[in-house]
Order: sequence, then C-alpha cells, then structure tokens
Amino acid sequence: MTLRLGLPSKGRLMEDAFGWFAARGVTLGRSGSDREYAAQSDWDGLEPVLLSAGEIPRELEAGRIHLGVTGSDLVREKVARWEDRVEELAPMGFGAADVVIAVPRFWVDVETLDDLDAACATFRRNHGHRLRIATKYHRLTRDFLRQHGVADYLLVDSQGATEGVVRGETAEAISDITSTGETLRANGLKVLADGVIHQSQATLFLSRLALWNDTEQKTLLRLREQLRLPPK
Repeated sequence: MTLRLGLPSKGRLMEDAFGWFAARGVTLGRSGSDREYAAQSDWDGLEPVLLSAGEIPRELEAGRIHLGVTGSDLVREKVARWEDRVEELAPMGFGAADVVIAVPRFWVDVETLDDLDAACATFRRNHGHRLRIATKYHRLTRDFLRQHGVADYLLVDSQGATEGVVRGETAEAISDITSTGETLRANGLKVLADGVIHQSQATLFLSRLALWNDTEQKTLLRLREQLRLPPK
C-alpha cells in the first residue's frame, strides 16, 4: 500500500508545493504532458495525486487521501469540525492571503465589527430587509460574525468577482480572500480594522479518517523525519 498525497493540480500553488518538498529532499513532479493530471515521486511508498485545491479538503475528510496540500482557509470552510477530521502538519510559507470583511469606503462611520453590527440594525430598520454580505466563505464568515456579536445580516453566495458585487448593488458588504488588498481598493472597499477572519497559507494536512495500515504508518514516520516535522 502507498501513502496518497493530494497536491494542487496546476499553477503557482502546484509549483510552490513541488519546490517545498524538493527543498526537503522529496522530489515530486508531473508525469506525462501538462494536460494530464498525473504526478510522480522518487519517495518509496508515496503516491502523489493532483487535485484542485478545493477538492483536497473533501478528499482528506473522506479519508481517500492520507495527506494533502491546500489552503488553510479551504479546510476551515469546507470541513465541519475540521480539527476532528484533519491535522495540520506544517504551514508551508506560500499561498498567503487573508479572509476579510470589507465594506464600502464611503461608510465613514463603519470601521470595526461593532460599527458593522450597528449598521446592520440601522439598515434593516431603514430598508425593511437585512444587510447582505456576499461571500463564498459561508462557514468562516458566519462563525466569525457570531463570535463577535454581529447580527441582522444575510449571507449571499458569490463564487466569483466578489469585490464587484457592491458596485453591482447585489450586496452591501463582502467577505472575501485578499493578498494585497489592491482589488478591494480598486472597487471602493476597505477592510474593517478588526475584520480579518483568517490568515491563510498553504498547509500540509493529514487525514485523521484515512485507513492507516502498518506500512503506511512506517512511510509516514520516515516522511516526517525527512520533512523535519515533529513526530506524532
């Protein structure tokens, strides 16, 4: 049996993941053409599998892969009670971005979450319906706002170009991921002073729900030593 490692299937995340492992003596790479989603490794007992970054949390939760490289934001968003199902083995130092709450810059009286809570109450009183926050991070946003006492809002789904929904008048605020903040500023938005929900980066995760036989456990132990990870 082999240890299955889920890796991002394309782009900068894939290349950075390959580089991270190579720097620690584990060579990974594509096999076949660039159009083939297949990978190979020189590490005995390790089977790399190329998946979209969004699929990797699902496969970890299902136990169909033993290890996976994906954004820490995606695991927290897609896996309920994620700490019971996966384990963070190592932050990898690339793919950094923040999940944030952002509002229009012209809302000069809204700078904090307390201000947003007051704005939500005022908005509903004036308009007869809840203030809309567009996001693809429903679980992260809902849990964060509940922890900070923000109420009377409505989450609306947005799977692309979230920064543009306020100008398009399909939402009043957003929760989205940003690395530099330039796109937010270009669309007339500002991040609340205490509105960082999660500071995300690419992370190596282990599935707690995968089936681990003796061979796979031994391979994991050797891999931990090679990657200079603390033993379990």
